[in-house]
Amino acid sequence: MTTVAEFPGGRQLFRLSPDVAHLNHGSFGAVPIPVQDAQTALQRELHTDPDAFFIGAADRVEEARGRIARHLGAGATGGEAGRETVGEAVGADPAGLAFVSNATEGANLALTAIPFRPGDEILVTDHGYGTVVAAAARFAPVTTVPLGPDLPDEDAVCEAVLAALTPRTTVAVLDHISSPTARIIAGPRLLAELRERGVTTVVDGAHALGMIPDPLAGRPDFWFGNLHKWGYAPPGSAVLAVAPDHRARVRALVPSWEDHHGFPRSVEYRATVDYTSWLAAPEGLDLLDRLDAAKVRSHNSALAAYGAEVLAELPGLRPLPYSEGLAMRALRLPPGIAETRDEAAALREDIAARHRIRTLIWPWPGGGGIRVCGQIYNRPEEYERLAAVLPAYLSRA
Repeated sequence: MTTVAEFPGGRQLFRLSPDVAHLNHGSFGAVPIPVQDAQTALQRELHTDPDAFFIGAADRVEEARGRIARHLGAGATGGEAGRETVGEAVGADPAGLAFVSNATEGANLALTAIPFRPGDEILVTDHGYGTVVAAAARFAPVTTVPLGPDLPDEDAVCEAVLAALTPRTTVAVLDHISSPTARIIAGPRLLAELRERGVTTVVDGAHALGMIPDPLAGRPDFWFGNLHKWGYAPPGSAVLAVAPDHRARVRALVPSWEDHHGFPRSVEYRATVDYTSWLAAPEGLDLLDRLDAAKVRSHNSALAAYGAEVLAELPGLRPLPYSEGLAMRALRLPPGIAETRDEAAALREDIAARHRIRTLIWPWPGGGGIRVCGQIYNRPEEYERLAAVLPAYLSRA
């Protein structure tokens, strides 16, 4: 087992409590100090002259959106030169993107834009994020593909999803990277196969932006992803990307004075809300570029792999199949542990309260799971610290 060297200056970029092992970056992210400072300056500006700030807010949000689009379309956080990327699929120009508050809002905007007919069905998997699946169920009956936590490779996932299609399946709502099990679900092959069958694809990319180099390469119809997780942006910042054929139907969930502009401006303008997280969001991706995005991704993936190897040595913990290059890894807990949502939450909070370790515990019948993340502020000894306290919990099975 090879340990991973600390990322130079990584810990110094954050104000995280030094006595807590923060191994759960995937849930809420963490904002680097330069991005915090940028948002603080914007908030100071807002409070200095509210009239000037809000009168110019829509134009400034549009400018910030353009900066995000450039990151998605090319460069260290986008695609490689010559490849088909978001610029040819859902639009790397600002017209193809809209700022939203989080991935769940993006899901609702996307589903609202789809012209469902009586009898239509939506396909999801049992790895879908709860609030996104709940949103889908409001629009049409949902069919769940039971992939289970022990996912095979992406080809097998693709075959399982395609086998579950029926003549009524008109929309597929799929995770790009599953939250609990840290696996790629909506890969390019699956998206292409669904497109050939006329199925509209709605992709939950909550973990993709910043973690993988080309999050929109599969040409989904709708894609939404958080900026505040792996893109180093403040909380409350995410984007919705929409293919050209669907943009005219995207309507704001709440009408605003910018409705006459249409998508994307109509869904972004919220009157007197705090736009500073969106305006500061490009600073996070700029920082990722300055750090060398490829180097950050490689480091974070290696660190998560190290953490999983350390935990896999514990009796009762079983590593789950994983997708290469991701900064998250998951392991299965023994039967009898974290089988329900309440049990998983209680275990997670007990570990946090007693040992000052933050991780994700997720529920599953027959034994839940544990997910660890790697980020530039983490150190190998933090995973070893988690491994030292887990046996007491595993012995309760």
